[in-house]
Amino acid sequence: MDLFKDNITELLILLFLIVTFLQSGVDKVTDWNGNLSFIKDHFKNSPLKNTVPFLLAVILVIELLAGAFMFVGVFNILTTGSKELALLGVQLSGLTLVFLLIGQRLAKDYAGAMTLAVYFIITIFGMFLLNQ
Repeated sequence: MDLFKDNITELLILLFLIVTFLQSGVDKVTDWNGNLSFIKDHFKNSPLKNTVPFLLAVILVIELLAGAFMFVGVFNILTTGSKELALLGVQLSGLTLVFLLIGQRLAKDYAGAMTLAVYFIITIFGMFLLNQ
């Protein structure tokens, strides 16, 4: 119980990011064509328009890896206090958000880019706490 109480903030941040990234990854897997169609339309006037399927697959893999590392990391924190896998998952989340930000900026979707800042702040705070 001490590991839970001592790491409650980190665990809540991890749960938030797990829901965010695993849901996004699962959505891409279960509705690949719908996501691909939406993203192709979103990037039709950007320099990324010809690489959308590849880039969407890259984002998918990183999201699923991030979610998996964080999921296992929660159990590691609760059982052994080890934070390394959770930290790796949060770092992958941050990388994913930077990639998404680049895409939003290239697509000139500044409002979409702005919404990523909230996720990024939470992610950076999670990295800070897991590095303590």
